[in-house]
Amino acid sequence: MTGEPNLLGEYLRARRELVTPDQVGIPSLTSRRVPGLRREEVAMLAGISAEYYLRLEQGRDRNPSDQVLQAIARVLQLDDDGYLRSLASERQRRSPRRARRETVPPSTARFVSQLPYPSFIEGRYLDVLAANPLATALSPRLRVGRNRLRDVFLDPAEQALFSHADRAAGALVAGFRQSVGTDIDDPRYIELVGELSLASPLFRTLWARHDVAPRTGATVTFDHPSVGEIRLDREKLAISGAGGLMLVAYHAEPGSADAEKLGLLGSLAETSSHETDRSAR
Repeated sequence: MTGEPNLLGEYLRARRELVTPDQVGIPSLTSRRVPGLRREEVAMLAGISAEYYLRLEQGRDRNPSDQVLQAIARVLQLDDDGYLRSLASERQRRSPRRARRETVPPSTARFVSQLPYPSFIEGRYLDVLAANPLATALSPRLRVGRNRLRDVFLDPAEQALFSHADRAAGALVAGFRQSVGTDIDDPRYIELVGELSLASPLFRTLWARHDVAPRTGATVTFDHPSVGEIRLDREKLAISGAGGLMLVAYHAEPGSADAEKLGLLGSLAETSSHETDRSAR
């Protein structure tokens, strides 16, 4: 066991510390030395022995049944036990390997360039792999070669763009964990997590929570320097057969003030594109 990653144990411990006794109906009559639930409390509520639960957290038992995992997920108030099952099935670290190169199919890149909404392709590491001019008008960081995690956590201009920057950052981290899953020997994963852990206290805090969530749509409010506050619906759609690539598009309700502002952004993007073409001649 020595030297092997204990993904299941790390996740259980982090999530256990986020659940309070009150949330599971345990009266808190005295001061507690540990945050969240004690191991024996999780075991009791899940209907398993404290010794068995301890072995799970310590990585000494890596083959729990689905029934045990479902019971623990219920106690830890996990919305989905799929990620928990994936950690339990990850027996050992694979040999180090090269980062997998992500490429956008040409037809998909062409489709993104023709969309009338701010749109881009996001890879499994949250790299921007393709983007149309409207996306870059919404944020100059939405361009090929940028990374959403780095920008949201390390770029003050990108942070200022979001009315709720901490919420956006938390959603990105949870989506990144879901996207990468148990593939922790991936050099790209190691590079990103290491860099952000050193450079961003907020990232360290969010990463320690072990939040996991699918990359899904949401409503996002931007504080844009050119058009002011603009509220857009964001869609995230998986690209079939593309290994974790997502199409991300922002749109507004037709006829709304936000739609008018989005139209103004389109005009700004078109003007910028013409100026770029003239300077290139």
